[in-house]
Amino acid sequence: MALTMHDREAARATLEDAFGFAQEQVSRLLAKYPSDYYPMYTVGGRFGEDRKRWTHWCDGFYPGMMFIFAEATGRSEWLDRAVSFSTPLEGRQYDRAVHDLGFIFFSTYLRWLGLGGPVERIEPVLIQAGRTMAMRFMENGQYLRSFVEPASLFIDIMMNVGTIFLAAEKTGEAGLLEVAHRHCETTRRTLVRGDGSTSHEALFDTESGECQRQSTHQGYRGDSCWSRGLAWSLYGFTRSYLQSREPAWLETAMHNANYYLANTPASGVTPWDYDAPESGPLARTQVDTSACAIAASGLLDLATVTPDATKARAYRDFALTSLLTLSREYLGRETNGFEGILNGGVYHIHKNLGVHEAVLFGEYFFVEALDKALKWLRRAPAPAVVRAYAEDSLPGWARQWVDGPTEEEMPSPGEGQ
Repeated sequence: MALTMHDREAARATLEDAFGFAQEQVSRLLAKYPSDYYPMYTVGGRFGEDRKRWTHWCDGFYPGMMFIFAEATGRSEWLDRAVSFSTPLEGRQYDRAVHDLGFIFFSTYLRWLGLGGPVERIEPVLIQAGRTMAMRFMENGQYLRSFVEPASLFIDIMMNVGTIFLAAEKTGEAGLLEVAHRHCETTRRTLVRGDGSTSHEALFDTESGECQRQSTHQGYRGDSCWSRGLAWSLYGFTRSYLQSREPAWLETAMHNANYYLANTPASGVTPWDYDAPESGPLARTQVDTSACAIAASGLLDLATVTPDATKARAYRDFALTSLLTLSREYLGRETNGFEGILNGGVYHIHKNLGVHEAVLFGEYFFVEALDKALKWLRRAPAPAVVRAYAEDSLPGWARQWVDGPTEEEMPSPGEGQ
């Protein structure tokens, strides 16, 4: 999607409208629901009925959006609300029952730190979250185990291994850095396929450390490509590269991105699983806008670091196409009484939870992607027309343009000798 100046302004206006709508929807939630309520997914377009939460892995996304709004608008009230919803999560830095501490603390405490929050309070929390994540490391197999069981490795954990990279950077602990890299390598080897697609889960023999098979909890099959898992991988490997500058992680992210661009419809909106059947209750016609939003945010980051300028443009253009489609066709305002920002998300299709609804991870990464895209669109583009150099340095008599002789007037080689 090569943007002309007119297209650029139109895209900016559309995305700014969506970003404004997101703020309106979050403001309405703050007014309607109590201060200890963290939304997760809508039921019939409304929050407050989202009962099944499992590990409360989405609790950081609500205040995370408020931090993004605070940075974008400069409004202190957004920052105040973001902090008030984040600080009750502080005890989760010690939570060994989940593999989601990156989701919880990168969306909150890391953003708070970036906005000038108290370093002496925030950094220890981020470091401990990374150390707690590293305790999930399985020596036999060399991976961070999922919350399900010791034998289980989830692709989702690529979005949380960043806590360990950060803790390693802040403390200089080589062991932490090695754990993070080993997890990335095992994930790359066991969950990322040769065509760039991904599986949701790998199951290991915990005694030998051998990967036995690929499986899934949320995808169509163990050998299918669940779109949200692909988005987690694309984004997670990109961020791992940004944190470590390990070329293999950039290569893996680009591999994911190439599959994503080749297999996602031209609208930029993903099916819930790329290998789902054409019809029936699990048909691929069911989109997952959350996967689309996550991938768009990851693609925008990937475009800034890929050494191939042509691919960088393709990644950015596809992300913009996705965000424009989401903003024009899937905003909550298109459905009467809808309390979410983005419709068409999927939480758990097999359990019929949050199917074609708003899901908080979709809300957060959509807002994050909008913010990234708008920052890029607001940069001054190269001038559409380059003007000729001014003649001011010439004396008056030299300013009259004189063309040289034509080719017909020039002597042929050898003439006049």
